[in-house]
Formats: sequence, structure tokens, C-alpha cells
Amino acid sequence: MSRDPATKSGPRTRARVGALTLDQLLALLAHAGLIDERVTVDVQMKAASQRKRLERERDKAGRGDVPVTWAEVIASFRLPARGSGLITEARVQQTVAAAAGVPFVTIDPLKVEPKSVTETVSFAYARRNRLLPLGVEDGRMTLAVDDPYARDVIVTMANRAGMPVDVVVAVATDIQRVLDEVFRFRASVTGAVAELGDLGTDFGNLEQLVRISAGKNVESDDRHVVHAVDFLLRYALDQRASDLHIEPKREMSHVRLRIDGVLHKVQELPRVVHNAVVSRIKTLARLDIAEKRRPQDGRIKLAHREDEVELRISTMPTAFGEKAVIRFFDPQVLFQSVDQLGLFAAELEQFRSFIRRPNGLILVTGPTGSGKTTTLYSALRAIASPTVNVCTIEDPIEMVVEAFNQTAVNTRLGLTFDSLLRTLLRQDPDVIMVGEVRDGETARNAIQAALTGHLVLATVHTNDAPSTIGRMIDLGAEPFMLASTLVGVISQRLLRKVCLNCRQETSLSSEQASALGLELRKGEQFPVYEGAGCPRCRGTGLQGRLGVFEVMPLSEKLRKLVVEGADAGEIGRQANRDGVLSLRQAAIKKLALGITSFDEVLRVTVESSF
Repeated sequence: MSRDPATKSGPRTRARVGALTLDQLLALLAHAGLIDERVTVDVQMKAASQRKRLERERDKAGRGDVPVTWAEVIASFRLPARGSGLITEARVQQTVAAAAGVPFVTIDPLKVEPKSVTETVSFAYARRNRLLPLGVEDGRMTLAVDDPYARDVIVTMANRAGMPVDVVVAVATDIQRVLDEVFRFRASVTGAVAELGDLGTDFGNLEQLVRISAGKNVESDDRHVVHAVDFLLRYALDQRASDLHIEPKREMSHVRLRIDGVLHKVQELPRVVHNAVVSRIKTLARLDIAEKRRPQDGRIKLAHREDEVELRISTMPTAFGEKAVIRFFDPQVLFQSVDQLGLFAAELEQFRSFIRRPNGLILVTGPTGSGKTTTLYSALRAIASPTVNVCTIEDPIEMVVEAFNQTAVNTRLGLTFDSLLRTLLRQDPDVIMVGEVRDGETARNAIQAALTGHLVLATVHTNDAPSTIGRMIDLGAEPFMLASTLVGVISQRLLRKVCLNCRQETSLSSEQASALGLELRKGEQFPVYEGAGCPRCRGTGLQGRLGVFEVMPLSEKLRKLVVEGADAGEIGRQANRDGVLSLRQAAIKKLALGITSFDEVLRVTVESSF
């Protein structure tokens, strides 16, 4: 084995027993047919100076104690691979894994067991040797390394763990990033435990009310707690989470993230730290930290990368203490161009014709978490201009936007949707958005506003577009007034998308086709896509979400049915004859286009009864 040039660079690049050298890495890449001899020689000549440059950059970033690997050096040249693409760090590591006969993995931070990491290895040792224990199963530890030939490191880890080790290869920078996240958060939590100590009675836990003893107050701005909360917020944003849950239990507190509509448990907090973490969040949201018996709501604005993200905070007492839920409103998600919402071409044109109207009522319907806010904000942003007065009434304001004049409902002060809407009509609005039509007065005032020359957008909680008509009439809207003002109804849901990284073509079975109401001729295939599951989608086969819509413009025939008091079934059948796709039909169309999966269509939509 050739001598590693790294041995000349001092302690921080000291060679490990059996570790791969630069020459060996280049030889592996050449053997795999990714580079030729000319490239090999060129990299060998420039590698030492390139490594020093990368080390200087790392020093300036305050991370000089993190070694620069030869794989990073090779990747920094951005060499074209023979065939296609570039020689990235991941490609180098994939080649190493193939040569060593071990799996290559992309590390999913949500699946790393923090306890396995911190109790097995020290931060300094793991960082220096670029290794990460991923977890323990059936008495064996899975260990991610960047170099499977570093025999001394692998043997040492097996001895420390006291169990056999299964080696997998990962990218060194991924290993370092996860190590930083795990150890810094654990250090913050451990420091908080040490400083907070025994807090005595936890009056938020109903099971401990009988144990009355003196306790000391928790400082909500404790620096370890501050670091822990900062980490959780940043981590949630990096993982594209829509919600962060901090839930007290009997022994520990659970931290969960909702990603693409599904909750994932990511951390556990000691009970002694829970109150301090919740108090820190309440302090940031300007809530009363002394009030733990009543629900509270607040908001935080957080700078993240290039954007300012709105966080909505909700706290509520539970059996084991005060639970906190944080909802993230990322402007990159909340504000999309209307053509990015997921509407088909015909529906998109109808939607645009709705919002181009100078007056009328547009209703958006769907359950909580179906993307109504994104649809409304995107529509308002398309409308807003210096010449248009856009006003909103929300409960609460989801995200503060300077282009809108936004007002929040406050029932304690008598500021209801109804009273605010009446006041708003004296504010010379052009476009009004009503967060939710909940009662007859709001419904009648929204219709009156549409009649008097305003464009009104509002949400109603119904299952589909046709039943929205009946809901408005049940609330007290006059059928002939509703028919004359209603422009259209949009019902929507959010479908998870098939992961583009691992999707593979398949076809529906006859049973699956039947479940969707499709009739296939003998031998006929219905091609669809499904995700096989990969690290990028966390093994689910699905990544990201897209809207599925039922866009129902009010045709003359539908207006006549509304005036006549027709039920939802009649309205739905006429809408179908007018060419309106139901939610199930629109979802099947997205299934046929390879956007979503069969299971998602069944999960999110129901067969239309019209």
C-alpha cells in the first residue's frame, strides 16, 4: 500500500491503519471507468495545494478542527465523469463502497438514534475519524464511515460498543453535519439538566400533584435551553417540517416533526428540561410563561437563510404538562405562483378567470391542512398591486405580508369575522379575504360585499365543492343572492408525490383499478409509478406534496339549480356534465401522470356519490 501524502500535513490529517490514500482513491475511480490516466496525473499534481486551500477556507469558517478528506479534494475539482455527470463526493464514496463490498447509504438524520451516538463514542473521536453509529438492532451496531479500510477505527468501535459492527459507507461531510447536530443538541440538553437540577413538583403533571415540595424557578433564558430551542427550530426548517410538536410524557418529553403530512419522532427530552424549553418558546412568542393552565397562542418571526419564516405557537395543558406545537409558514411554500399549485391547464385558466373578476364571491373549501391558505395567499399575491387594496380577516394571521392589509379576529375584544367584515367595508377595499365563514352573519355580509362591487375570497369547511352550496344556505345565505354573487367553488386536498429519486414504473392490478372505479378490458394495463423507498424519501417512496383540486365555476345551469334549492347530489351531477373533475377523478389523473401513488389516491380522496 502506497504512503499516504496526508502524513506530511501534520496531526489533523494523520493516516489511519489501512486508510485509503489519494493514489488508491484515484485508482479505484479509474478502475470503475470514471476517470482516465490523464485526469489521475493532473489531480495528483494539484491535490496538495488544493487541500491546503480547502483547509484555509475551513479555518476561516471556524471549523479548522474538521479534517479535509481526499474525497472532498477530488470532488472540489468538479471533474466530469466518463459517461455522464461530475465526480462528486458521493460518487467517490459509492465507488469506495463497491470496492469494499459494503453498502453505501445516504444518512437520514431523522433515523439516527442520538442515544446510540452519544453513549458509544465521544464527539472528538467521532469527528476526527469521521464515523457515526446509526443504531443498534438484534445485538449489532450499524456504523457509518467514510473509509471502510480504516481497520483500527472499526475494531476500536466494536470494542467500545461491546457488539459486532456492520459497516456502511457514507459521505464524510454528511457524517460531520449529523455529528454536529446530535452532539451540540445533546450538550445543550445535558447542560440544561445540570443547571436546572431537581425542580421538585411539576404542577403541569396531573399524576404528581400529590407530591408537594419546595422547588426553584426555571430561568427561561438559560443559555443551554436557548441553544437547544435554536437547534430544534433550525432542524425543523432544514427538514421541511410543517409542524414541530413538543409533548410531555410520564418519564420523557417527545419531540416530533410533521413532514409531508406524516409525524416523525426525532428527539427525547428529559422531563426536567421540558418546562424550560416550553418557557423559552413562550418567551420568544411573547406569551405568559407563568400561565400554564390555559391554552395560549402567539407567533415568532425567524430569520432562516434568505427568508423570514413565520412561526405560529400554540400551547395547551395536558395530563403530563404543557404541550407546545409550532407551525412553520415558509414563504417559499406559502407563496407560490398559481401555476405551481397543482392545477391542470383547464382548471388553472378557470382559477385565473375567477381572480381576474372585479367582483363576486370565490369559496375555497377543504379540511384543516389541505393547503387552503397557500391557495388563498397565492391568489391574493397574484392580485395585489399598488393600485389594488387587498384586505384580509384571519384567525389568526397566518403570515404577515406587507402587500396586504391584515386584521386578526379577537373574540375577547368583540372582533369577530362578522364585525370586522362590516368595518372593512368602510375601508374602501377592492379585494377581501375572509379566513373562514362560520356563521350566518358572516355569510350574508360576504355575499353583500360581493354584491356591492368587491371581490371576496373565503374558506368554508365542507368535503367537496357541490356540498359547499348547501352549507352556505344552511348558514343563512339566501339562495338567489348566493346564485347571483358566487363565481366558483374550489375544493382541495394535498397528495404526497412519488419520490423522483426511487420511482419505478408498475401497473394497477384489476382489484386496484376496481377500487378506483376504473373498468379495464381484459389484458389492458394502467401504467402508474410507485416509489421503491430510498434515503431521500426516508423509505416511504413519497416526497413533497401537491394540491389536487375540484374547480367548479357556477354555470347558468348551476345557478338555476341553486335558486331552486337543489341538493348537493343534483349540483354535483350537473357540475360533472359541465366537465368539472371531482377530487377522486383529478387524483386518478395525477396517478396516471406518475405524480402520485395508488395508496395516496385512496387515502386522500373518496369516491364521488354524484
